[in-house]
Amino acid sequence: RIGSTSKAVTVTALARLVQAGTIDLDAPISTYLSPLPNPEWNDITAQQLASHIAGVSHYAQRGLDQQDWLGIYHAISLDKQYDRMVDALDVFDGASLRSKPGTEFYYSSQGTVLLGAVMAAAAGKPYMEVLDQEVFTLRGMTTTLPSPENGDNSKNVAHFYLTRTSEDGSPQVREWRDTNLSHRLPGGGLASTPSDLVKMGLGYFDDDYLAPETKSVFWTPQVLTNGDVNEQRYALGFRIREWDIEGVGKIWNANHGGVSRGSQSFFMIVPEHKMVVSFTANLNTDQYREFGIVFADLIREFVSASRQDKEVPSS
Repeated sequence: RIGSTSKAVTVTALARLVQAGTIDLDAPISTYLSPLPNPEWNDITAQQLASHIAGVSHYAQRGLDQQDWLGIYHAISLDKQYDRMVDALDVFDGASLRSKPGTEFYYSSQGTVLLGAVMAAAAGKPYMEVLDQEVFTLRGMTTTLPSPENGDNSKNVAHFYLTRTSEDGSPQVREWRDTNLSHRLPGGGLASTPSDLVKMGLGYFDDDYLAPETKSVFWTPQVLTNGDVNEQRYALGFRIREWDIEGVGKIWNANHGGVSRGSQSFFMIVPEHKMVVSFTANLNTDQYREFGIVFADLIREFVSASRQDKEVPSS
């Protein structure tokens, strides 16, 4: 399970749909999916959904005043299968927008689920078929799929573990119960491997797959209506950062991390070095940073090796 790294997969498919003219980022999503189950969504755009400035709530923000009781139940029980993303909107279509679209950055996996439903409607095919056509097949990805049952041997699925530190400091480990994440598939319900995600990331260096102007749009941190860049420098499906790595220097990167039931993932594209970094674990650390910071060691090793190769004279 790759958790919210699923958003980078969803947005890679979105970039392809935008490039083909199937979706206009600035058009109201009601252009593609109508009628919408919540009329407050009519004027939201795909660009706002992909950058978390649409005003859609996250799972933890369905307040009692919104009374989407059935959606709250299914989001907690994690036992219902949704075969179509438009059906998964039932989980939160009773929740009011928390802010006017464009005015506030608020991270929302539910907003990405809505985006997945819009993409499916615009393309005229199920969400997973959109991913297969625009991402998996073209990038040679063979191990990315909807989050499966824990330890499904037929699909070489890892066992997922809940890890906690007890009061006496000793580790406690147990397997996660089976969970159905189909209600959050575009925003946090996929499973994959680092190798598959690297194949996808390398597509961002292939101008035939994604044109430079497309990448420029999708890697631009989004600006709120007050003129400020959003607080997380979130672009479309990626956080855009520049980090100073000891021994390497500053690296500009597009990245996304994910946490799911009994697993974590990290995914980063570093254009300067034409490098893609991806790693996963079938457990949860107490602090995500303990896991994600591994990227610095990996980049340092690969950049160091690359520099050494360039210093060796050819014969």
